[in-house]
Amino acid sequence: MQQKCIFAIILLSFVSGTVFAQQQAQFTHNMFNNMGINPGLAGMRNAICATGIARQQWVGFRDEEGNRLNPETYSLNVDAPIRFIRGGVALGFIQDQLGPEASVGVSLSYSYHLDMGMGRLGIGANVGFLDKRIDFSGLNPLDPGDPVLIGGEESTIFTDFSLGGFYMLDDEAWAGLSFTQLRQARGGLGESNFGLKRHVYAMGGYNLALPNNSSYVLSPSLLVKTDLNSFQFDINTLVTYNNRFWGGVTYRPQDAVAVMVGVKLDQISVGYSYDITTSPLGAMRRSYGTHEIMLQYCFDLGLDRIQKIQRNIRFL
Repeated sequence: MQQKCIFAIILLSFVSGTVFAQQQAQFTHNMFNNMGINPGLAGMRNAICATGIARQQWVGFRDEEGNRLNPETYSLNVDAPIRFIRGGVALGFIQDQLGPEASVGVSLSYSYHLDMGMGRLGIGANVGFLDKRIDFSGLNPLDPGDPVLIGGEESTIFTDFSLGGFYMLDDEAWAGLSFTQLRQARGGLGESNFGLKRHVYAMGGYNLALPNNSSYVLSPSLLVKTDLNSFQFDINTLVTYNNRFWGGVTYRPQDAVAVMVGVKLDQISVGYSYDITTSPLGAMRRSYGTHEIMLQYCFDLGLDRIQKIQRNIRFL
């Protein structure tokens, strides 16, 4: 079939405009979002943590009629340790909008914790449910009679699984490896057969206090993403002052350079990033960059503190 539509052009720009086909949501605050891609992290921080991220990608990307087509993504992940099951659990939500295509997902994770060497290892798994919808009435086919592109909103639900391992060396270093959408579930949307793609994520980083001034901590990290056909790297560096203020940069080859700032107020952390688009979308002035806001709340349960036993003369 030779008919083409604007929606196909948009999808093509995602594949050719970046190194990594963005079937799963992409974030700049990935060092705060490891729970979203690695179930092994659930409960590893000995705290109840909730992390929310709102992302407006490629602001200004519109079709010929002026309709907004830039991706919009919102995510929330909550995890907590549960000692009697020797691990932790997590609940995740995500909403992703790309023009007439929308996805809403929920995931449940469990991680089993092991002491290993000087640190701890979390081995986790999750099950995810994804509701993907396409509003065919929002498409603009060149041939108005194309039966593939005629209709209203259609949806299908995918069920898939993920596995991951995450290693933490106190607050000094971390590393992880995860495999998402292992089942590669398939479903029908209109007359097409859509399938999820398996992804692999490798992440790592460490915190280094500057020798001449321990108030400053340098935190380089790396995230590698692949769907086994293409690769993408996120190279990050954060500098934190007095465990309260931070700033940094992220470099994503052939896609963007991002600047980040943030502040930690007791148990609440707030961050903002702006991505400068370096792909052809930026050169053609189709994108005015990407805005992202991160909000994280962690309630420290103090499980690592040594409990002091005091004798009471009434209970000898």
